[in-house]
Amino acid sequence: MQPRPLRTTVIGSYPMPCWLECATTQLDRFGAADLTELREDAVVVAVHDQCAAGLDVITDGEQSRFDFNLSFYGYLDGICLEATPPRRFGPPAHDQRGRHAVLSELEAPRGLGAVDEFRRLRKVAPVGPVVKASVPGPYTLSGRLIPNQQYPDRYALTEALLPIVRRELEHLVDAGCEELAVDEPSMSCYGATEDVARLVDIFNRTVETVTGRCRLSTHLCFGNYKGHPVGRRSYAALFPEFTQLAVDEIHVEMANREFAELEIVETIARDKDVAVGIIDVKSYYIETPEDVVERTRRCLQYVPAEKLALAPDCGLGQTARWAARKKLASLVEGVQRVRDS
Repeated sequence: MQPRPLRTTVIGSYPMPCWLECATTQLDRFGAADLTELREDAVVVAVHDQCAAGLDVITDGEQSRFDFNLSFYGYLDGICLEATPPRRFGPPAHDQRGRHAVLSELEAPRGLGAVDEFRRLRKVAPVGPVVKASVPGPYTLSGRLIPNQQYPDRYALTEALLPIVRRELEHLVDAGCEELAVDEPSMSCYGATEDVARLVDIFNRTVETVTGRCRLSTHLCFGNYKGHPVGRRSYAALFPEFTQLAVDEIHVEMANREFAELEIVETIARDKDVAVGIIDVKSYYIETPEDVVERTRRCLQYVPAEKLALAPDCGLGQTARWAARKKLASLVEGVQRVRDS
């Protein structure tokens, strides 16, 4: 059951403040102490905005990452980071993201950096909201790597990354992390053409050593690079098999899809808690509290309040900060109205 009925939460990313966006274009001008200050100040900003909205669960906004998963590649040995995207100009889309060549055995002797992120968040977070860490799963991480003779396909790359991610999860729990999201959006983006049972097995082996040691969740969406999805936006092929994922909570994207397949949350709720995306991070329409009330009540037709969380569709990192603040404020106010009714 949700720790609080109708819990309000977020996925992971939050918009960087404009000064951080500027600073990331000239990081070579900063010293080590400057960078530490830069990261911590950015997390303070993200935490402030989330707490001002009144969220029950907050994250560090992934302020020290360049993207949901791209920064993790900098921790991997055995790859070449000089990836040139196949297309640089024209309309923004996922084919403008580069892929990294694999040169040798994949290793991460320094970890993936998520433990430092969690400690930074816990240092600045106030007492009250739950703090959540998020890590991309190995299948999603494998998507930006180019197979080679040693790792001939995406599944071979995934198997190489799996123990690296699992070790990071273990270290997070050892550091005191009590709520942890292992996000596999690539599974929902491409699951319709893959062996769904195989994807479930990969996920469950990734989290097997931390299951029961913290609250686990996963986020299943269809991509949000520069506000664009990448996969076929349907959950039908994933369920009911994905109810076997070894997590406490499954988050699904609904607002941007006009609540298509909302009935799938009833299937999830038989075994898990459900977090439903009711705020559209790809649209600059600012949902009103009244919108949130109506959408929450639609969800309650399928899921009892004690098993339901409400959230944006995806991370807010691709949304302008002014819009993100207003959207989160409406989310919290609308959900509170439902609680009070």
